[in-house]
Amino acid sequence: MTATTELPARRTTTLGVLITPVVLAAALAALFWYLEQQQLDDIELRSINRTTILTHLREHVALVAVSSVLVIVIAVPLGVLLTRPGLRFVTAPLLGVANIGQAIPSIGVLVLLAVTVGIGFDMAVLALVLVAVLPVLRNTMVGLSTVDSALIDAARGMGLSRTTVLFRVELPLAVPIILAGIRIALILNVSSATLATFTNAGGLGTLIATGVTLNRLPILITGSVLTAVLALAVDWLAGIAERVLRPRGI
Repeated sequence: MTATTELPARRTTTLGVLITPVVLAAALAALFWYLEQQQLDDIELRSINRTTILTHLREHVALVAVSSVLVIVIAVPLGVLLTRPGLRFVTAPLLGVANIGQAIPSIGVLVLLAVTVGIGFDMAVLALVLVAVLPVLRNTMVGLSTVDSALIDAARGMGLSRTTVLFRVELPLAVPIILAGIRIALILNVSSATLATFTNAGGLGTLIATGVTLNRLPILITGSVLTAVLALAVDWLAGIAERVLRPRGI
């Protein structure tokens, strides 16, 4: 009975994993076909060519990769620290602040930092970290806070230290919620990184801004489609990582 109920679920999961790359490839093929049908002028050709697109794509991926690594390095340990018994009294207030912070627009953070600190790649990364750190911090705190206290007491009763209980009981049980927060942060970074062009940090947002400024629809569509494809690809990879890293039985 167990085998018959698990088999359809496995097939559904595998099918979902395989469908996304096909859809993304179809979207890129449709974009290529659309551009082939257009009579591009010199301005459009300077923005829509292999070298320029790959340059903006590398800039965008670099912004997302660096900011996401920093978010994980900062938010997960901080979330763990804030849920320890000595600091547990600040968990609820900080969760409230984190929820409020989610309402702050990304462009507002970028503009504020550009005006007060400066522009460039480093400042854009700092802004992206500030935007994306909240969901990871919140999910880490929520995940650890929802672990059944009876399990923690049982592990402590077996003679395990607090550190051992954290790494062998609490964190494994909180992993699904933490990974969900990281997945949200990745998508936030991909979308917010398009605004980095306004702080001279490059990225695919440069194509979108150029298309709007110069009223060139092919450039605008190219930047928008590539950004959407990148966001979906990152979400797909994050989904696979979430399945692989999720502890068995959870």
